Amino acid sequence: MQAEKPKGGLEDVVATSSAICYLDGERGVLAYCGYDIHDLAQSATFEEVCYLLWHRRLPTRSELGDLQSQFSAARALPEAIVRMMRSLPPVDGMDALRTITSALAHYDAEADESSPQAQYRKAVRLTAQTGTVVATWGRLRAGGGPIAPDPVLSQAANFLYMLTGERPNATAIRAFDVALILHADHELNASTFAARVAAATLTDIYSAVVAGIAALKGPLHGGANAEVMKMLLEFGQDASPERVDAAIRGMFARKEKIPGFGHRVYRTEDPRATHLRQMSQELGKRAGNTAWYDMSQRIEALVKAEKKLNPNVDFYSASTYYTLGIPIDLYTPIFAVSRMSGWTAHILEQYSNNRLIRPRAEYIGPAPDLKWVPVSQR
Repeated sequence: MQAEKPKGGLEDVVATSSAICYLDGERGVLAYCGYDIHDLAQSATFEEVCYLLWHRRLPTRSELGDLQSQFSAARALPEAIVRMMRSLPPVDGMDALRTITSALAHYDAEADESSPQAQYRKAVRLTAQTGTVVATWGRLRAGGGPIAPDPVLSQAANFLYMLTGERPNATAIRAFDVALILHADHELNASTFAARVAAATLTDIYSAVVAGIAALKGPLHGGANAEVMKMLLEFGQDASPERVDAAIRGMFARKEKIPGFGHRVYRTEDPRATHLRQMSQELGKRAGNTAWYDMSQRIEALVKAEKKLNPNVDFYSASTYYTLGIPIDLYTPIFAVSRMSGWTAHILEQYSNNRLIRPRAEYIGPAPDLKWVPVSQR
């Protein structure tokens, strides 16, 4: 009997076992280490989720306090890293993050230490510092000077403070905290798989997360929320409902993909979109401008009615970030600010029970019996 031809992109292939993230695309379920994403988005902080991903259980009060202290101690960047950021030419934020993350290894005394304890400490430092790198990069790009992290603020609050220079209100902090929770992990997505493949060679944790960053940079993985916001801005804040409908139907007619819709795994609504929709609405109301949320709602209704597609995590994160005052070119780097926790969790899990990841390919070239022809006779 002929073997079934494999699907492209390793679709539906189970590549490893993991205790970190559970996905059920048919029912729209996402859970971290057994905890449903809806409960985490409603009740947890990003710091608690980091601990959960790394330890497979929720922290006690003292354990959470210790992690918060570790984050606070690790958040500041070496001065040489800030100088390097200033010296980079105008580049994409993901290019900058890839370069700076790689450089951080040179300033980590434990970079080559491979004990589980050292690897965990590096995971904490990487997660803490990624927020500082992206916020500082955004600040420098806007012509401002770097702002030192505040040791009493959370990861979410510090990011907004270091980016804008203003202390964020409680609504903004909670919205960004939820966004970080929702993006923290998503099973074997492309960037996490790339990071695990690198880690399986027993390369260092910095090299492994750089592999993840490189994969996230690709437009088929990260970046969709930036495209969503560009689309909304192109329509214009004052666009009439009729103009929005006509523009979307025009995209249908031209067979253009509507950014922020559909997903490789989910066959129902992406559970992360549920919370970002709510955040977009709440932030819009607080800002006294729900135009971007209202437009997004109209687009969602039209795409669902005519194409039977649901919004994914990127669709409402666009208007959420925009209302928070975050520049569009930071949307994908912010994805990495959150996902660093998941990448490092998977890397630590890979290290703990490692086997080199080396799949096979289905060969479709000519039969291996071609005869050599000297160059003079070709």
